[in-house]
Amino acid sequence: MTETSAYLIAIAATFVVNVPFGFWRAGAHKFSPQWFVAVHAAVPMVIALRYGLGLPFRWSMFPLFVAGYFGGQFVGSRLRARRDSQPRRP
Repeated sequence: MTETSAYLIAIAATFVVNVPFGFWRAGAHKFSPQWFVAVHAAVPMVIALRYGLGLPFRWSMFPLFVAGYFGGQFVGSRLRARRDSQPRRP
């Protein structure tokens, strides 16, 4: 596996890992302990994934990881908003 493909896999996994945390965060009160956990719980997973793939820290890749992280959080929160806006079935 090339280093470029490993970074692409890690960034995509960062996005996917953060979707459920964004979903959870959208249902928590802002700045509550639950909210802080929902925002930060994925960080150790992403770091472990990066080390597991043997990827060194590179400043040039940092913005892509940040985009994957917040992108997953954003998509998760939009999924929560969409689910909450739908009428409940009896």
